[in-house]
Amino acid sequence: MKKFAFAVVLGASLCSFSFAADSWTGVISDAKCGAKHTDADTNEKSASCVKACVKGGSAAVLLTDGKVVAIDKASQKKVADHLGHKVTVTGKVEHDMLHIDSVKM
Repeated sequence: MKKFAFAVVLGASLCSFSFAADSWTGVISDAKCGAKHTDADTNEKSASCVKACVKGGSAAVLLTDGKVVAIDKASQKKVADHLGHKVTVTGKVEHDMLHIDSVKM
């Protein structure tokens, strides 16, 4: 019985690691301009461009660690108020798309 209980606890703990969300800090930009707006959090011209491109139909993306990370369609509304801002997001990457659980400035 002790071995069974140990196996259940071990299995549950391993599963909890696979479902844990990761965290990234970066700037919310747009897919059209991509990495051109790494300064959007401090440059009003860049921030305005990000907002205009997203309003024009371009998808929001996260610029982090020199990479442009695509944000999935379901998470686009979560970043709508943070266009051009430096944020920390939690979530997970699936099929090269970031699914966002939360966004903090």
